[in-house]
Amino acid sequence: MVNAAIIGLGRWGRGLVDSVQGLSETIRFTHAVVQSPDKHQEYCRSKNLLLTDSHQEVLSNPNIQLIVIATPHNVHVSQIIAAAQAGKHVLCEKPLALTVAEAQKAVDACSNAGVQLGVGHDKRYWPSMQALQAEVLSGNLGDLIHIEGNFSNENSRLMSTGWRQARENVPGGSITATGIHIVDAFVNLMGPMAQVQGNYVARSNTKEFSDAMSLLCEFKSGATGVISSLRPTPVFWRVHVFGTLMSVEARGPNTLVLFHSGKPAEVREFEPINALRFQLELMANCIQNSLPYPMPGKQIVNTVEAFTASAKAIDHGGIVNL
Repeated sequence: MVNAAIIGLGRWGRGLVDSVQGLSETIRFTHAVVQSPDKHQEYCRSKNLLLTDSHQEVLSNPNIQLIVIATPHNVHVSQIIAAAQAGKHVLCEKPLALTVAEAQKAVDACSNAGVQLGVGHDKRYWPSMQALQAEVLSGNLGDLIHIEGNFSNENSRLMSTGWRQARENVPGGSITATGIHIVDAFVNLMGPMAQVQGNYVARSNTKEFSDAMSLLCEFKSGATGVISSLRPTPVFWRVHVFGTLMSVEARGPNTLVLFHSGKPAEVREFEPINALRFQLELMANCIQNSLPYPMPGKQIVNTVEAFTASAKAIDHGGIVNL
């Protein structure tokens, strides 16, 4: 059993705890670190968590192997480095960092300390996305020539409060909030990006976040892509990879559609999983068995590079070369 401490108990931090606490045989949370402990006393009692406002208390605890970070984006890197220097493995929520240089610092700190680093791109582990990646890796698609993706939800209308509204924490608006999952999928499936162009942004009346955005991108392989993300609309997910021999689309978390020339579309349905639990248990298994977490440091940095370039293209317009 891997013992973990979580830093940050907002909506997402509690979701991470809820996904495994009392349910997993691989990982459990033993401690929580928050700025205002009084607000979280009842929740922590119900989850059997020791509550503290001291980062050092958990970093110096030899019984804790993993630090899970669910805090504002602009403090991620300093918290990752502190955890790595204390010999703790780290799973950090996305985006890992808001600049490429900071992302590299985090990756280097964990590498130098010999600890695992993972980023909370839980959508990678949806059954549809795991099946999509398997098809891409199989070579069945032929040469990869294009990819399209959309991740939309109405969270900005339902939960647009707190630090997530601050512009310094959400460059590019919805590319930070939801679109970054598509950016990660693109880099994971197609490799590093070479260029992005912000195509359209519609601002909300409050000017605090982007209602809609779309991006054109080009990969170093020569393939192209289109990303879109809408905030005030019901949840929708689509990643479609096009090859010279066939194309494959992940639609939502549990559906894969395969398109072959001259044949009807083939639809595959998968049993749902809890992606947060899957991600946490994957990290725990890697720690226990001394296996590398399947998110190489170079790819982590490439995703941050693509994300920051996309945010710049959205906020300032024009073409951004990576």
